[in-house]
Amino acid sequence: MNILDKIVVDKRKETDLRKSLIPVSQLENSVLFARETVSLGKALRNSSTGIIAEHKRRSPSKSEINQGLNVQDVARGYENAGVCGMSVLTDGKYFGGSLDDLLLARASVRLPLLRKEFIIDEYQIIEARAHGADVILLIAAILSKEEIKTFSELAKSLDLDVLLEVHNEAELQKSIMPSLDMLGVNNRNLKTFEVSLDTSKSLSKLIPDEFVKVSESGISSIEAIKNLKPYGYQGFLIGENFMKTDNPGENAKEFIKQLS
Repeated sequence: MNILDKIVVDKRKETDLRKSLIPVSQLENSVLFARETVSLGKALRNSSTGIIAEHKRRSPSKSEINQGLNVQDVARGYENAGVCGMSVLTDGKYFGGSLDDLLLARASVRLPLLRKEFIIDEYQIIEARAHGADVILLIAAILSKEEIKTFSELAKSLDLDVLLEVHNEAELQKSIMPSLDMLGVNNRNLKTFEVSLDTSKSLSKLIPDEFVKVSESGISSIEAIKNLKPYGYQGFLIGENFMKTDNPGENAKEFIKQLS
C-alpha cells in the first residue's frame, strides 16, 4: 500500500466514527452553515498573483514542518500579505491538523478558506460547510467519476467552490465536468513523493479554459510561478515554503511583493 491508500483506509474509519457521533442535522444547524461563502475561483480570476497559502504543521513526506505557530496568527498574516485564499489542512493523523483549525481561521479572517482534506464521503462536505469553509478539495486519485460528480454537485448546492486535484492525464479525463470551479495539478507524485513542475506544464493544455487552473506542490520560487503563468495557471498553492519559517505571513508578503 502506498501512503495515499493508507490515508484513505484511515479516513474511512475516522469519518464513520465522526458520523456516529455528530449527526448531519447537528452540522446543518451550526451557526456557520448559513453564512455567505466567498468564492476562491473568482478571487483567483481577479488576482495578478494567485497565491493560495497553506496552514500545514507536518506531512508524510516532510514529517515536522512547523508545530509552534497558532492558526489565527498564520491566517491573519496571510490575509495581511494579500493572498487570494488560505488552505487549511484538517487531517489529524498525517498532517497534524483539525476542523478546529478551520474554525479558528474562519473566526480570524474573511479570506476564502479551503478545507484541505481527503474527502471520501458526502458527510465531510457538509462538515466543511459547517466549519466555515468556502471551498472543498476533491482528489481524483481516490475517487471514481461518479463520486466526483456526486460530491461536486453537493458542494455546489451548498455554495461551496470545488477544487479538483489531478496528477495525470487519466485522472484529468475522468474528472472534467461542469460542477467544478478549479482544476488543480499536483506536481507531487503521491506514490513516490517526487516533485516536477513538468506535470503542470504538460497537463495545462488539456484543461478547458472555463476552469481556473491551479498548480500545487513544489512551488517555492518566484521563477516557478513566472514559468507556469504562460501555461494559463492563475492559482498557486504554496504550503511548506511559508510554513517552514517563523513568520509565514511576513514571508508570504515578501513573496507577493517580489512577484508583483
